[in-house]
Amino acid sequence: MKKSIKLFSAIVLGIAAVACSSPKKMAEQAENVIVTCNPEVLEVVAGVIDADVTVTYPADYFHPTAILEVTPVIVYDGGEVAMEPYYFQGTKVKDNYEVVPEEGATITKKVHFDYVEGMESCHLELRGVVTDKKDKIDLPTKKAADGANTTYMLVKKNGKGCAVNYKADNYQETIDMPAEGQILYSINSSDVKSSELKSQSVKDFQAALDEIASNERKTLKGTEIVAYASPDGAEDLNTKLSDKRAKSAEKAFGKVTKDKEVGETTVKSVGEDWEGFQGLVAASDIEDKDLIIRVLSMYSDPAVRESEIKNMSAVYKTLADDVLPQLRRGRFIANCEYQNYTGEELVELVDKNIDVLDEEALLRAATLVEKAADKVAIYKKAVEKYSSERAQYNMAVVYINEGNYADAKTALEACNEKDADWNNAMGVVALNNGETEEAEKYFAAAGSAAKASQAVMDILNGKYEAAASALAGEKSFNAALAQILVKNYEAATAALPECDCPCVAYLKAIIAARQGNADEVKANLKDAEKSDDLKKRAEKDVEFAQYK
Repeated sequence: MKKSIKLFSAIVLGIAAVACSSPKKMAEQAENVIVTCNPEVLEVVAGVIDADVTVTYPADYFHPTAILEVTPVIVYDGGEVAMEPYYFQGTKVKDNYEVVPEEGATITKKVHFDYVEGMESCHLELRGVVTDKKDKIDLPTKKAADGANTTYMLVKKNGKGCAVNYKADNYQETIDMPAEGQILYSINSSDVKSSELKSQSVKDFQAALDEIASNERKTLKGTEIVAYASPDGAEDLNTKLSDKRAKSAEKAFGKVTKDKEVGETTVKSVGEDWEGFQGLVAASDIEDKDLIIRVLSMYSDPAVRESEIKNMSAVYKTLADDVLPQLRRGRFIANCEYQNYTGEELVELVDKNIDVLDEEALLRAATLVEKAADKVAIYKKAVEKYSSERAQYNMAVVYINEGNYADAKTALEACNEKDADWNNAMGVVALNNGETEEAEKYFAAAGSAAKASQAVMDILNGKYEAAASALAGEKSFNAALAQILVKNYEAATAALPECDCPCVAYLKAIIAARQGNADEVKANLKDAEKSDDLKKRAEKDVEFAQYK
C-alpha cells in the first residue's frame, strides 16, 4: 500500500546531564523512547502473526538499578492476548536479564501470536512495568502496530478452488448406427446367385432401409458397396476377381434397393480380405487360431502369409470350409446417423420415464438440472441401476460443492475406484473438516490431479511463491490471490476470472488499494459489498485502512 500506517511512538530524551533518578522518572520520560515494528502493518501468515519490534532507549534514560518488564499484547475486537514478557535491567542490577547501558541502546525482539478471529481489527502494544528496590511503576502503554492483514484467508478451499471436477459422461448426441447385409460368391466366381438376393441378410438390409426412412431420429448419410476376395490363390487374380464382384454387387444392389432411399452410393473393391480373415479366425473356436494370428502378424506379404497358413495342414481344411467362404462377398452398407435425446428431452425423461435412460444418459442429465438435490437423485439412480462408479463419485462432488462434507465423505467412501480424482476429493473433504495432515496425504497421493488443491495448501502454509508458480497462467480466483500475495499485481489482474461475482470485485479492490487507485477501490468495493460477508470484512480489512 502506498500509505504506511505509522505504528511507532517516538521520543527523544532531552539532553540532560543527569540520569533518571528513579522508576518514576523513567515513567515520566517514557514517551522519549522510540518504538518501531517490522512489518509496519501486522500480517497473519499460516495462522500466526510474527513481527520484529525495535525499541530505542536514549542515553541517560535507563536507571542503573532498574528492572523493566515489557509485555507485548495484541488487543482486538473481543479480547486481548499477551506474550510472555521480556525483561531488561540496568548496569548495577545483579541478575541475568538483558542489560541496557546508561548510554542507551537499540534492542529488537520478536513477537509471535497465534491468530484469533477478530485480530484483523487489532493493534499491538507494549506494556511496561519498571521496578527497583523501592518502587514499582507502570509505564505508559506504547502502540507498536495497527491492524493484521488476513488477505490470504480469502483463499477458496471449496470444490471449485481445489478443482474437484465431475467425471465426464460419454453421452453421444448423435450416434453412428450403420446397417448392412451381404451377398456371398462361389469360389473364383463373380456371378450373383439369385438365392443370395433373397437371403435373410439381404432381407434384413432392406428392412433396415425402410426403418431408417420411417424413423425421424435416423438420417441416412449414404450407402456403400464393398467387394472382396478370399485370401487364397494368386493375389493378382484375387484383385481382378474382387473388381468383378464390385461390378456385379452394384447391379445386385440396384435390384434389392429398388424403390428405396439409398442416398449417394460409393463402390469399392478391396481385394484379398486379410482383415476379415483375421477377425473370423479370432472369433472362431479353431484350436490353433492364436498361431494363425501370429503368422499373419509376422508377414506382410500376402503370398508368404498364404503359404505359411497352407503349411498348417491340420487346420487348413477347417479354414477352407468354415472361414474362406465367408470372405467371398459383397457388402451392402447403409451409413445411418441416429439423433439421440436432446437436453430438453433428457430432463423431461428424468421426470416422466427415467428408466429408459442408460448410464451415459443419466450422467448427462445430471449436468442439465440445476438443483443439487435433483443431481443427487439422478446419480443415485445411476448407481442403483448400473453400479456406476462415476455417478457415485459425482454425487460426492455435488455434496462438496454444497459444502456438505459429511455426506461427501460418505459418498466417497462408497467408491470402489480410488483414483487420483478420488484422492483429491477426499483431501478437500479433510481440509474443510480441519484435518490438515490427512488432506496433505490425500493430495500427495493424487499427484498432478491435486495441483490446485496443493496450491491452496501452499497459500494456507504461507508458501506464496510456490502457489503463484503452480497457478501461473491460469485464470481463477486462487491464481489471482496468489499473485497478490507475492505482490505481482499485473499478473494478479491477468489471472482474475471473467465474472461479475463479488469475490472477484473484492480482489480487484485490493489490487487497486495497493496501487493507490482510490476511485477503483471505491467502485470495486461497491460491487463486492453486494455480499454481506464481504461488506463486513471490508469494514475491518486493513487493506482499505487509508481509504476509510
